[in-house]
Amino acid sequence: MSTPQFFETITKSFTEVTITEAGVDTAEFLEAAENLVKIFGLFGNPAFVVVQNDLTGNIAKVRAYLAHNPDSAKTLESLLANEKANVPKAKDRVATDALMWLLRGLNFTAQGLRANLDNPAEELSASFTKGYEGSLKKYHGMMVRPVFYLAMKACPYRATFYPKLGEPQSEVLPKLEAWLKALEEIVKKEQTVFKAGGYGEI
Repeated sequence: MSTPQFFETITKSFTEVTITEAGVDTAEFLEAAENLVKIFGLFGNPAFVVVQNDLTGNIAKVRAYLAHNPDSAKTLESLLANEKANVPKAKDRVATDALMWLLRGLNFTAQGLRANLDNPAEELSASFTKGYEGSLKKYHGMMVRPVFYLAMKACPYRATFYPKLGEPQSEVLPKLEAWLKALEEIVKKEQTVFKAGGYGEI
């Protein structure tokens, strides 16, 4: 009996997240992000728990804000604007801060996977180290960086990881590419939104 492909087991892909003139649908985005966390489960190493917990914790904070503000936080853009209007001090904006860190984590994941997909001879540890250095590293202090570098070293070999996404690879890789491209587009969009609104840097 064949194992189902990873993209058949997730409940929401980034390709399915609704994006309108009003922005990125918050609930759909959070569900897709929750499913992204499962990819690190395929890495099969406890060192990645730190990455998973970081993403999951920030998803929970944004979800809590959405639950309390279902109408004014329907999109990521309206959530940011609503919290800014109601919470004067930037340091007190819990949902904005959580979304910023969540997007940073997603950017790290996207950069790591993109480097690996574009370089078939490169191992995941090298690709994710590049992804980390191009994204999260500059926001981390001296205590956190070694923890993440340890996780990068714990990446599985390509030969182990890709089959876990499912077979045949000829079907799985195009789905991974589409999922990754959609994720990259959302991150890029929100980088612009954060910069324009003065919400922080992703």
